[in-house]
Amino acid sequence: MKRRLLIADDEKNIRVGLKAMIERQYPARYEFSFADNGAEALAVLARESVDLMITDIRMPVMDGIELMERLQELPERPAVVILSGYDDFPYAKAAIRYQAKEYMLKPIVREELFSVLERMETELGRRSEQRGGSAPQPAARAAADQLAYVLLQESADEREIRERLAQAGLEWLDGEYAVGLLKETGGDSGRQAMLSGLDRLLEGEAFWGRCQDREGLTVVVARDPAFFARLLERMAGHALFQPRIGLSSRIKGMERLRLAYSQARQALKYFLLHAEGGIVTYDSIRSLDSGCPVPEDKIRKISNLMGSNRLPEMKRLLQQVLDIRTIARCEIGYLETVGRKLNEEVFDRVFRSYGEESIEILKLYKQAGHFDNFARFHDYYRHVEQLMERLDEYVGRVRSAHAERTDMQKALEFIHEHFQQDLNMAVVSNYISLNYTYFSQAFKEYTGESFSAYLRKLRLAKAKELLEHTELKVYEISSQAGFDCVKHFTRVFKEAEGISPLEYRSRRQFRGRGPS
Repeated sequence: MKRRLLIADDEKNIRVGLKAMIERQYPARYEFSFADNGAEALAVLARESVDLMITDIRMPVMDGIELMERLQELPERPAVVILSGYDDFPYAKAAIRYQAKEYMLKPIVREELFSVLERMETELGRRSEQRGGSAPQPAARAAADQLAYVLLQESADEREIRERLAQAGLEWLDGEYAVGLLKETGGDSGRQAMLSGLDRLLEGEAFWGRCQDREGLTVVVARDPAFFARLLERMAGHALFQPRIGLSSRIKGMERLRLAYSQARQALKYFLLHAEGGIVTYDSIRSLDSGCPVPEDKIRKISNLMGSNRLPEMKRLLQQVLDIRTIARCEIGYLETVGRKLNEEVFDRVFRSYGEESIEILKLYKQAGHFDNFARFHDYYRHVEQLMERLDEYVGRVRSAHAERTDMQKALEFIHEHFQQDLNMAVVSNYISLNYTYFSQAFKEYTGESFSAYLRKLRLAKAKELLEHTELKVYEISSQAGFDCVKHFTRVFKEAEGISPLEYRSRRQFRGRGPS
């Protein structure tokens, strides 16, 4: 069966080009749909089932980020691949937050596109497996649908929750129950083992329900919390699979189902610190210290040292920032805050200040931004350390090139050759391959004045030369000096010289004649 692929991009040649490349490589894999903005893409998703969507970030009417935000409201969402230009890094971060699966830079490289599609095929196959196993009975299917709706639709009020759960035969949720969130390990084999074991165990249970959440994790609600211990026993003998279960407190009442689910989610996070499988209960973590001070000064020092050839010192600071002894006694929100601060104040700062070339490290950054990408704290720590090393090397190279002044000299030569044309800082910074923000700062340090002031002075000097030595009209001089219109030229000239261009010419010509 073919997969449905939606391509959303406001440039027709990109939509057509992507389709042509994909069809040549995979002639029988996809059926295509198209949209030239986010609103059209939503309309397509409303009328047909889409497996995979490739979307641009910048589009009219509704951009790719708003589109991804709206996708969160849908019960069934496609896997998403983001397209972006070099200058769209803040948008790329938002896409990562909304669980974009892949990120590709324009112009599209064929080999990279095909690699992404192969990884997405694996992801879609995994989704199919998660939905697989024995076919659910109608009552179980109805319970799963209503549980998923209540958990994912935060706008549902208490009355709607009660009506939906009662219709699905889940009235027993008005008594005590617990919610478990199950995360499989061991790849495809482990996933299949968990699902089949869960199906067998549920056959003997009277009061239960299960569904999938947004991340594809299995949510199980059971009247008897001992159910989860029995599941753990059933799975214990599997060679590749160590189940992980985040378990809520005992909860009473349908209207508190989302609270129990959030507790289970919180408990599941702690497996980052406990690599082995098992159960982490919300009751066991609720007493951890929630007031641990975040080491912001050390994070700031790491940021300031970036690119200074002091990597050992940075690594010592990172050890202090991510000290496992502190992390183990603190509520998990402490580690999440530390991770966010590292992203914002260290890694993001590199992207903001040094720009395009460093976006090649985006995939490292993407993984570091989500603890769910790591099975163990050690894996996360090593990944952050590697990202820090790569960025430190990159910043050092950029600073070294700037210190040699070759980039600024090249920029000045380009400005002097092209000042008569439609020239701006973006054009020049792109010409010498420097980030716009970093170029602005470096240019001012090198010349002692801003880019706009330097360019204006250069154009005025050319205009004065033409006024003194030619009979060209003012509008002709304005054009040859690089001003966009004669009115703008006259205003800028008068601000700089105190007189109009014609007055300047008259005085210079008078001086040139001298006394008779």
